[in-house]
Amino acid sequence: MMAFDTDGVTLVLGATGKTGRRVVDRLRARGISVRAGSRAGATPFDWEDEATWASALRGARAAYISYFPDLAAPGAPQAVGALADLAVRCGVERLVLLSGRGEEEAQRAERAVQSAGAEWTVVRCSWFSQNFSEGYLREPVIAGEVALPAGDVPEPFVDVEDIADVATAALTEDGHAGRVYELTGPRLLTFADATAEIAAASGRPLGFVRVPIDAYAAAAAQQGVPDDIVGLLRYLFTEVLDGRNAHVADGVQRALGRPPRDFGEFAQRAAAAGAWDD
Repeated sequence: MMAFDTDGVTLVLGATGKTGRRVVDRLRARGISVRAGSRAGATPFDWEDEATWASALRGARAAYISYFPDLAAPGAPQAVGALADLAVRCGVERLVLLSGRGEEEAQRAERAVQSAGAEWTVVRCSWFSQNFSEGYLREPVIAGEVALPAGDVPEPFVDVEDIADVATAALTEDGHAGRVYELTGPRLLTFADATAEIAAASGRPLGFVRVPIDAYAAAAAQQGVPDDIVGLLRYLFTEVLDGRNAHVADGVQRALGRPPRDFGEFAQRAAAAGAWDD
């Protein structure tokens, strides 16, 4: 593919998150000028403070949009749409949106980006493999028991490295404009299956326990998790994990010309890097 004119700055939102920091690293490795937007970074950006948006966007040629905490959160599509419109007014020519797979709210955000007037690419994903090594499931893995309100519905866990590879390609190369890439791993696993693969890769004693959603939500609230995040978790485990995403997609192959990384590869790589060392 031909290279996009990358003489300008590329803005990466959520630059300290799982996908954002990897996109930043990849762009910098290509010699591209990066503006890393985050609440506490050198380029302040806060989804809840629109006063921070224009300065982050000004002078950027392309932008990676990652919404926190999730596009399923109340007001997310409206915020993403407002940002996309402002980006175009600020001269941004290319927008790449990290979207949710099987989420109606995420699709509303997609439509807002698509109608803003810039080149656009949508990268749809659901459950990240790295949630087990860098996110909220890391401590349960280390403790030896993953307890979740997840049953026998399988999920094609996607490797964040693949997400970053696709997003970087869409930000820097021609041929991705107007594309919706649905990213998954190459096979389906239940959460119990994924836990077993981590146990095998790490050599750690590790079990999986299914808990009722009400008990899970109550425990999260007792641990100080904000009400809106508790509501988001309810939505993700009851609606998004209802089987609607229980199939693999070809987004990685279409975008990069190669198959996606397997969950087993992720588990081996994370274990070798010490992700679950005490």
